Amino acid sequence: MDLLPPSFFVAADSENDTFDLRQYYDLCNEITPYCPVQATTLGYFPNRGINIFFAIGFGLAGVTTLVLGIWKRTWSYTAFITAGCMLEMAGYIARVPLADNPWNKTGFQTQIVAVILAPTLVCISVYLTLKHVCLALHPGLSRVRPGLYPFIFVPLDVSCLVVQAIGGILAASAGDNFAMLRNGNRAIIAGIALQVVVLLFFGSVAADYYVRVRSWVRVDGVHEERHHEAVSLWRDKKFRLFVYAVVGAYCGILIRCIYRIAEMAGGWGNHIMQDEPSFIVLEGFMVLIACCLLAAFPPGFLFPQMAARMARVENAGTEKSKHAGGVKEATGTDHVDDVAHDC
Repeated sequence: MDLLPPSFFVAADSENDTFDLRQYYDLCNEITPYCPVQATTLGYFPNRGINIFFAIGFGLAGVTTLVLGIWKRTWSYTAFITAGCMLEMAGYIARVPLADNPWNKTGFQTQIVAVILAPTLVCISVYLTLKHVCLALHPGLSRVRPGLYPFIFVPLDVSCLVVQAIGGILAASAGDNFAMLRNGNRAIIAGIALQVVVLLFFGSVAADYYVRVRSWVRVDGVHEERHHEAVSLWRDKKFRLFVYAVVGAYCGILIRCIYRIAEMAGGWGNHIMQDEPSFIVLEGFMVLIACCLLAAFPPGFLFPQMAARMARVENAGTEKSKHAGGVKEATGTDHVDDVAHDC
């Protein structure tokens, strides 16, 4: 209170003015004795070096994923990871100017929206792998027809994305409207909480399928000649590396989402949000590790059945379009089928 200018208290004593500290600090645009760093939402000067490191790391992961994905034609899988990496990179680039001026509203709002939304895009690629794993090993052991998995998890994940996006937009545009800021915060928490539920649901489905396949391989798979290829894939070291990478990415994003719920639950500027080390470890590194794992262990090299299936669908779609006289003449049903198989 001693840091506020005397003129502020004079104005607050008038009949038409009320003492609202939030409105005063909303006018701050740089660090001054009357606008200290402690009054910002972050409460600290973000570390410039670590944010540059994260921006470069996500950029490299995104470019690597894009190049290898185009090479091996794993289109949908590649697109969502790349989009997530680029959004993360934009978020951490936006944090760099905050190292000089945490009152930079443009940088703060950009990093909030980008860093919150990006992992949701990466999740979509993780969800897509389950369908291809089931089709390559033993579709009959899945409790749900493998082709339906994208239609279950992708819409759920998009719902999380939409709710978080609405919350981010409300929070970024709230200004000194505390009610709008609070509603934006609640929407973000709801979106992230929903994402945790979806992640746990996906994990339980994947774990259930893993247990069923492992039992089948031990008891019946080795004795069934027609499933020789599936058993060989199950034991293939490259395939296992891919699965381990996806599991590692899944765990990293899940940890990050749980942290985000705790961080946002206390409102803007709470003690968890103002703790940079926890943000660096539980947000930055968890998502960066997830993206690097998915970039370094691509299905095009380690799980060629997935890449081949996507390439086959692309070729089939091209031939179908040519036969029909162009994309405009293709039926709506054909388009839906192509999307379902490509996922």
